[in-house]
Formats: sequence, C-alpha cells, structure tokens
Amino acid sequence: MALKPIINLFSVLVMLFSASLLAPISISFIFKDGAEQIFITTLVVAFVPAFLAWLLTRKSKEEMGVKDGFVIITLFWVVLSFVGSIPFTLSGMSFIDSFFESMSGITTTGATVISGLDLLPESILFYRQMLQWMGGMGLIVLAIAVMPLLGIGGGQLFKTEIPGALSDQKLTPRIKETAQALWLIYLTLTLVCAGLYYLAGMTGFDAISHSLSTVSIGGFSTHDESIGFFNSFSIEIICMIFMLLSAFSYALHYFAIYKKRPLKYFHDAELRFFVSILSLVIILSIFFCYILGFDGASIRQIFFQSISIVTTTGFVSTDYSSWPTVITFLLLVGAFIGACSGSVGGGIKSWRVLIMINHAKINIMRLVHPNAVVSLKIGTKAVDDKVAESVWGFFSIYIISFMLLLLSLLATGMDFESAFSAIGACLNNLGPGLGSVSETYSSVTGFGKGILAFAMILGRLEIFTLLVLFTTVFWDK
Repeated sequence: MALKPIINLFSVLVMLFSASLLAPISISFIFKDGAEQIFITTLVVAFVPAFLAWLLTRKSKEEMGVKDGFVIITLFWVVLSFVGSIPFTLSGMSFIDSFFESMSGITTTGATVISGLDLLPESILFYRQMLQWMGGMGLIVLAIAVMPLLGIGGGQLFKTEIPGALSDQKLTPRIKETAQALWLIYLTLTLVCAGLYYLAGMTGFDAISHSLSTVSIGGFSTHDESIGFFNSFSIEIICMIFMLLSAFSYALHYFAIYKKRPLKYFHDAELRFFVSILSLVIILSIFFCYILGFDGASIRQIFFQSISIVTTTGFVSTDYSSWPTVITFLLLVGAFIGACSGSVGGGIKSWRVLIMINHAKINIMRLVHPNAVVSLKIGTKAVDDKVAESVWGFFSIYIISFMLLLLSLLATGMDFESAFSAIGACLNNLGPGLGSVSETYSSVTGFGKGILAFAMILGRLEIFTLLVLFTTVFWDK
C-alpha cells in the first residue's frame, strides 16, 4: 500500500476542508454572533497538522491503486467527521453528540441532536448546512475537479466516492472533467435554488442556508420547525422541485445541459421507476387517510412529506410522525428504495430495486418455461446476470447489516418502533425517524449514537466500500 501518497492526498483534503471554515468565520463577523473564535481555533487545529503532513510527503510520486482508494475514502469520512465535530465541541456539546452531528452533516443524513436551532449563532447554523453541501457531491470529487495534483489515482477515488451506475459512466474522456461538470451542475442548482427561495420570501441567510441542504438532500434547517416554519406554499413548491432534481441522476442533468438532450429524462427507465414509486407512495398515503378517516394531513402536506422522505432529504412541513402508522411506515419503505443512482440521495437506490424486480420476473418465467431464452433488460439496455447477482449480493449484505444494527440498538433499551426507524433513517441517510427520534436524537444513549453514526457512513459509502476493509482478502498482499 502506497502510504506516503495516501498521507499526502489526505492532508490536501483536510486542508481543503479547513479552508471552507472561512465561510462560517465570515458569517460570524457579519452577524456579530460571537462564535468566530470557535471556527478560527478549528481552522488552526485542522490546517497546521495537515500542512505539515503535506510538506513531508509532497515529493512522493507513487501510483495509487484500488485498495488505496478504498482506504482514503473511508478514513477521510471518519477523520473529517472528527475534524468537523470540533466546532460543536467548542460550542459546549459533548464529544459523542458533536461527532454524531458532524457525521450526520457530511453524510447528508440530517439527523440532529440539537434542539433550539432558532437560538443558535448564525455561524453555527450555516456551518451545519455547509457540512451537508460539501458532503453531498463529496469533497473527494471537488478535489479531483479543482486540484490537478490529485490526478494520480483520481479515477479510483472517483469510483469509490460515487458508487453505483454513475461511477462507471464516462461522461467525459477524463475523470477530472467529469468531476468538474458534476460540481458545476451542483453549484448551479444551489445558486438557482437560493435565488428562488429568496424571491419566495426567505431572508438572504435562510435562502442560502436552505439551498445548501436542499440540493445536497441533507435536510438540516436553521429552524426547529424546518420548512414548516415558513408556512409558505411557494417555498414548499421550490423545495420539492429541487429535492426531486437532486434525487435524479446527475448523468441525466449532464446530458440535458452539456449534450442538449433533455429527452433523456423521459427515456430513462430508472427515472420512470423512481417517479412511479413516488407516485404510488403519494396515492396510497392519500388513500389510507381517506379510509381511516384521518383529517390531520392535507394533500399539500402528504405531497411534501412523500417527496422529502422518498428522496431521503428529511425536511418536514408538519409532524408526520403523528400520522397513522401505516402511512409513516409506507413513507419509510419509500426511503428504503431511495433516490436514483448517480444522485446525491440515499437508500438502496432505484436502479438496484428495478434490477431485482425484473430479475425475479425472469426467474419466474424460467421456472414456467425452462427452455425459454430470456435476457434481463432495463429499458432498452441488456443487463448481464453477473450485475444482477452483485445487486442481490448488495441487498443481502444490506439486510444483514440492517438486522445487526437494529439488534445492537435494541440492546440499548430503545423501543422497537424508534429503533427500527432510527436505523432505517440513518442507514438510508434520511434523518428524522419515528417515536422518540421523530424530532431529535438527543434521547439516544451514547453507545446508540455511535451505532447510528456507523450506520450513516455505511449508507453513505453504500456498504461494500466500508465493509471491504474488514475482509482478510483486502489486506492480503
């Protein structure tokens, strides 16, 4: 394993993160909230060791392989969570709460242990939103986009940072150009979203802050009531549009913008499946409200919460945890399916579910017609049986991981509903759960928060990227 190049690249990424702290420092000075010293201290503590490590390893020219990419990605997310937790710790939070909040931010989960958001300094609030925005597309992808020195091994890093269908698509001949294109689309969506929020009635600070967590599908807010604080239909419409756009594959955005092929949206089988699942969740939610005689949820609220949860964003416009159990668990099932591959959303991903459904259909046909030659197709594209097998393998590991994490959380004394929804919300990078974790996770024990933090990074790295480090095969020479 190429140790020096790993340390060198690692130090550059930490320095890049440290530089981002200039934003909350500026916010603190603008609003005079008195929190600037917290971020200045964090910047020094993070930047100086990273800079020294870079100086010692900057002349290293060793090639990095696949194994190095997995190690860098995993360690970076863990270390970044520790570094990101420093401002929360300095503001008075316990270490485990700080680490949980930081991990939730950079993995775009949106689960929080903080109550009284409306009373926090503006710089702290903005910092939480910024963590989600950087974690959305990924700092690794940003680094590959803006720093040519990361060109060595950049392809492997890109593939491990963005698992799924998009990682195997060469949108441009070079990985660096692909990363630049993705980040430019990501930044453009954020700016447009912020502008529309402002025009719809948000303050400039709230507009920018919420655009960061909307486009990243993070779900953090600057208010305890989340989007419900504004009580604005126009703001909710804007929010729903951009949650959906970020839940779509960024490859589709690339083709629509750079290749002038907007019809790709309509021809994509995965997108049609995702929209179908979302529509089914909305229709069933309205249906169950009707047959149960529940009038505590309007159609407007059902639409918003369905989109927010199925895209794994986690914004709330109302207390949906008080809705009938069948509806809340239906929404949670939608979050398990999740967004499209190549998006910034969480969940199992729609393309995997689509492959499993179609593969199951084919196996049934083969049982009925043993001699029939039937191939697996998604839309017009043929899918190799090996791909289907790998998807089923992923699903198996996902279920096993979910059950082990659930048992571990139940061992802390949490009730089943709260534990089930908490693991589901964190593993799928959704955020809010049900029961005792419907608002905040402050009631969870320290050990429980550690379990949930592990679930967050497991979901963010799509399981295999993390679990591969625990295999003997990976460490064999």
